[in-house]
Amino acid sequence: MSTETGQLTTPATGRGAREVSRLESFIDAMIDLGQTGQIFGEHGIGKTATFFSHIGRAHPGTALVYVPAANLTPDDLLINAPVRDPHSGELVLRQLVMSQLKPGTPFVLLIDDSLQAGDTIQSQLMQIACNWTLGEHDLRALGCVGVFLTDNESLSETSARRGDLALLDRMVTMRITANDTSWRRHLAAKYRPWDLNPVFAVWASLSPALRELLSPRTLDHILANAKEGFPLRWGLPLIDGERLRLAEPGPDGRPGQNRTAEILDRLAGALGVPNPATIPDPVRQVVRAALRNRWTVLLQGPPGCGKTELVRETVRAGLGREPLYFSLPVTNVEDLCAPIPSPDGTLDNLLAANFTGPDPKAIVWDEYNRPKDKAAFAKLMEITQEWSLAGRHIENLRAQIAVQNPPYHLGRKLLVSRNNIAQATRFTASLTVEPDDIPANEWLLARYGADAETVLEWWKHDIDDDGRAWITKRTLERLIKLHRKGLPLEMATVYLGDGEYAPVPLTALIDRFKGRPVTGLRELARDADSWEARLRRAADHTDEGGDDSDVVHQILANAELSQLKKHRAVVARMVALLPAKLRATYLVGASAQQQRFWTDIFTGMARR
Repeated sequence: MSTETGQLTTPATGRGAREVSRLESFIDAMIDLGQTGQIFGEHGIGKTATFFSHIGRAHPGTALVYVPAANLTPDDLLINAPVRDPHSGELVLRQLVMSQLKPGTPFVLLIDDSLQAGDTIQSQLMQIACNWTLGEHDLRALGCVGVFLTDNESLSETSARRGDLALLDRMVTMRITANDTSWRRHLAAKYRPWDLNPVFAVWASLSPALRELLSPRTLDHILANAKEGFPLRWGLPLIDGERLRLAEPGPDGRPGQNRTAEILDRLAGALGVPNPATIPDPVRQVVRAALRNRWTVLLQGPPGCGKTELVRETVRAGLGREPLYFSLPVTNVEDLCAPIPSPDGTLDNLLAANFTGPDPKAIVWDEYNRPKDKAAFAKLMEITQEWSLAGRHIENLRAQIAVQNPPYHLGRKLLVSRNNIAQATRFTASLTVEPDDIPANEWLLARYGADAETVLEWWKHDIDDDGRAWITKRTLERLIKLHRKGLPLEMATVYLGDGEYAPVPLTALIDRFKGRPVTGLRELARDADSWEARLRRAADHTDEGGDDSDVVHQILANAELSQLKKHRAVVARMVALLPAKLRATYLVGASAQQQRFWTDIFTGMARR
């Protein structure tokens, strides 16, 4: 099962008659009776996906018109516009209805997230639900054979409650749970040849509160990450910057024991797959997986660590073209689409040129949790949920990558918006990115050479963890640029106001630039014979090594791959004299390229 409409259309096969879910039976009954159906249920249990799979299968020749109410603006459904009267030739004012409501075939209208629409939209939805009309248009005359409204009643996810008896009296309402949809059948079909029965047994063994947190949609994302060999926790959403915790509420309503690790390990065991704590080069790996599998991915990390540039570079390499890039603080609705009257008397939407055409596309949503306004973010939510815009499918859209900052960093609150669990669970993989996950050091070395080596050696050896958190990769580049211009280095650090800069001492960096003696891989290579003699003396004294062994080990562990390759011969000489326990650490958590380098070094040692 998936929220992307194109991924939930294949029915499962099996022996005997196909089991029809309670929701599917309700859909059929409402269509037969000509009644408006209202469906309430928790997020992520397959309400919308059931419509997409069931209508096409059980009602051939009938289209499903999907309208995400949370994404609507007042002029999307109906607008007054001047049109040329075909009889008189004069311009007259007509009410134009959205083009999706004239598909030219019998259709079922599904209004999703119906409680999340604004007041003006709620009035329009009331007319549709009560009379199956919209303005001057009779939906039955347009081919409508069914009207349904769906949502989650939780006030944390909706903006209204439907309390008007005149409206409620016109609808048949059903509340459902995950057991009333066919999500198990669809997941089983999607993840063949895995036998998911053990997974379903783990899910069924959880309490109702935990099953609500671990919704079928979230379970789908966990399975998708497991299939790629990724950490299973990436399938859990990030809500207001924090990873969802699988914890039952205590008597006071606050979360109790965190059972996330235990439950994810049980799911991994049921699948017979590992649940790694981390993987090398996570950002590149997940972006490549997104391009392969048509995923929507969320990357959250501190400002200035190079997230966006690495994403764009990886998409460019995998797609063969630049991604479509949108920075949310400056993105307007009109940058995405705009409604216009069409010659057939309907209200059509023009898409931005970048969204059209058959060429492969990937979208990068930068500063995702800093939208310019609610209207733009509403349209964005349709794309991330349904891979469509204003009801129009975006052709050959291969991946969507959202990049954002956490709500807090270095003890300071960032000006980002909040999300809820319904929004957060739209992402197949949600990563919290650390600066070490972004290989920006190699880029700095390639671009700035010796100056970059100096700055990186200072960053790795001369400041503590708190200092490194303040000095982002973006700051490192500014330090290099200001040094080259002879400007005070303090100005490159983050300005905190009232004459205060980031609390990081720069004296050691200034000394390095002035030529103070230091020891890095460059210096180690220049004095290789002396260091080799020191390591031999340490090795003769003890198998555990000594202070000199620790210094060389730290130099090798902190060096970038390009530096190691540049001084390969010296590295091979030194590493052969280090204790075995230190050598083994070079393969732990290393990227595939680094592992190949060290494997070649160790193989050469064995041959000697």
